[in-house]
Amino acid sequence: MRTNPWKLTTIALLLGLAASQLTHTAEADRQPHMRVALATLKKAKNQLVAATPDKGGHRVKAIELVTSAIAEVEAGIKFDNTH
Repeated sequence: MRTNPWKLTTIALLLGLAASQLTHTAEADRQPHMRVALATLKKAKNQLVAATPDKGGHRVKAIELVTSAIAEVEAGIKFDNTH
């Protein structure tokens, strides 16, 4: 029995498309924009912590706000992953 090369090519193409869709779906589940935002906030917090302390209380307040933002982004990621 001889295998039709067109059928093999079509099957390979369909499998490739299916794998691409699964990869795209998996990437969407990882929430790339939220994760980038989270990483950026963590870097910002590290910079604020490393800054000199004499800022009239504004540096401390900024650290608190960024810490709160980090918690909100993490909560958003967790919520989206469970719904």
